[in-house]
Amino acid sequence: MSYAVPSMFPLHPKMDEQVARAFTANEDEEEQHIQKVQNAFLYYGPYACQRLRRTLDYFNSLPADDQRLLSKYRAHLDCVRTCIDRNQAVIRQILRERLLYPADGSSSPTSDADSEFDEPPAHVRHGDMDQYDFVLDDADVEPLKILKAQSTLKLIARDWSTDGALEREQSYKPIIDSIKEYYKPSDYELNEIKILVPGAGLGRLTYELACLGYSCEGNEFSYFMLIASNFVLNLCDYENKYVLYPWVHQYVNNLRREDQVAAVRFPDVCPLKNPPKGNIEMAAGDFLEVYKTPHSYNCVATCFFIDCANNVIDFIRTIYKILVPGGIWVNLGPLLYHYSDVNGQNSIEPTYEDLCIIIESVGFVIECSRSGIRTKYAQNPSSMKQSEYQSLFWVCRKPGQYEEQCGKKNTKSKVSKEPHDLIMREDNDMEVLVNANAGTNETETEAYEETAQT
Repeated sequence: MSYAVPSMFPLHPKMDEQVARAFTANEDEEEQHIQKVQNAFLYYGPYACQRLRRTLDYFNSLPADDQRLLSKYRAHLDCVRTCIDRNQAVIRQILRERLLYPADGSSSPTSDADSEFDEPPAHVRHGDMDQYDFVLDDADVEPLKILKAQSTLKLIARDWSTDGALEREQSYKPIIDSIKEYYKPSDYELNEIKILVPGAGLGRLTYELACLGYSCEGNEFSYFMLIASNFVLNLCDYENKYVLYPWVHQYVNNLRREDQVAAVRFPDVCPLKNPPKGNIEMAAGDFLEVYKTPHSYNCVATCFFIDCANNVIDFIRTIYKILVPGGIWVNLGPLLYHYSDVNGQNSIEPTYEDLCIIIESVGFVIECSRSGIRTKYAQNPSSMKQSEYQSLFWVCRKPGQYEEQCGKKNTKSKVSKEPHDLIMREDNDMEVLVNANAGTNETETEAYEETAQT
């Protein structure tokens, strides 16, 4: 299996010379960033234990009668500490084969390292702050990156454990089914169908598509994701070898003590023992910088990705550019817009109806679109608090060359459309009540909700 992020993450072959020179010029800055990611993994344990220690300190200050009533809870906190230590041991395994491991031979931090809490960094969204404190000490580690290390453990559970099967069914199955329907094995040599998965995360969607026989390339910008996905795809040698405790950091909304310390085994499928029929690659880099060659892919599959841009139009234009004529873009996810309300970042947040206008204006033909797709993302299934998206799903096609030529001739008469499921239709003859020539535009939102399949 090809994995395009070996030692020190070399330049991606798709980079043009100008981008490559800029990348090389910033090599020192990039290495510093990688070091901070590594430190965040290594300081996962001290950070988590410090949060636990605050609870223990308060517990020990309570009256003896209160402590006696909480005797089982006190024993539970010891179990939490054990789970944190075991998570740290798995993290060491994840890092062991990488050149990101400390080159200077310095020892990793101990769980009793002293540190202080401070106010949250200014560039963290309010939603990211729930239930978290931040640690600042003499180490070269950023608090926000430690949170990302914790999130990586949850994403391993989502992508590579049986516990994440329902979420994968909700998010990945509609995408996979649509690609299988469009590029049928009976009609195509699947190994010649090139699929790109931007924002590939831990790589499960890319792997599943490659298992069907397609030639798949995942692209990921986050080193947290790249390091963890490399471990699962290339270094895990049998199924369910490792045990994580992804919810151990959740101190609230627990029905039972055992819910906080629930174990998750991974990987549920071993890619080394079950190599995909099609080619699979993982490429590091910024999607907008790496992918600039026109007509390179038959399909682009995006899952919880397009709202990760400052300007989502840049993503849409790039996807259109790199698709071959007749190729498709399959998307599923919400419109969280990750840079919205983040200090120091610019962001636009188009609505679904705005996106449909943009997509068609760029040149796509919307083959189908739906809203109200129920999807969860890295949720603790036992928590009393459950979050769920009413996600969007669409399949768009880049017109063939003949269609593109006809489209250019008719550009002046082209009218932007509202989303398919936002157009009101008459009960009698199902005639659209949008009269472009008359300039009228009457719309009504229809509720659509798809039941999650198990």
